[in-house]
Amino acid sequence: MELLGFVILTALAVVSAAVVLLHRNPVVAALSLAANLIAIAGFYLLLNAQFLALLQVIVYAGAIMVLVLFVIMLLNLPDEARRHARPSAQTVFGLLLSVTFVVVLGWALARASSTAPFPPAGPAFGSVSSVGTALFTTYFYPFEAVSLLLVVAMIGAVLLAKRRV
Repeated sequence: MELLGFVILTALAVVSAAVVLLHRNPVVAALSLAANLIAIAGFYLLLNAQFLALLQVIVYAGAIMVLVLFVIMLLNLPDEARRHARPSAQTVFGLLLSVTFVVVLGWALARASSTAPFPPAGPAFGSVSSVGTALFTTYFYPFEAVSLLLVVAMIGAVLLAKRRV
């Protein structure tokens, strides 16, 4: 049963990530990102980390996606359906990096050992106390840096969208 759930969640995660990368409409891409974040919450449920799954849905698929959609609507992005006749340097560079990523990933998977790459999770994995302890001890400064980065990004979006009078 776990294998079937893993396969379904993996397919959902890969397809929704591909839609995020390939779709031209930013709202559809943002909603696909929300589907991807919900699939990740499903992976947490398979790992028996219900608290982390709940945080994933509430914080990322809920609050952060509302902010992303707010910024998309605030910026009033123009229609991205227009394509240039010839590929730009960014497109060529992106394709080159994608091929390089696939080659490196294939090489790493070919060299991977048959043993589990991660140690088994302990009984406190994903519990409220373990998440709180890690967040406010080991990862306190990165957590604060990310929150500051989000505030700066929102201020930048508001300033970019501000109408010039």
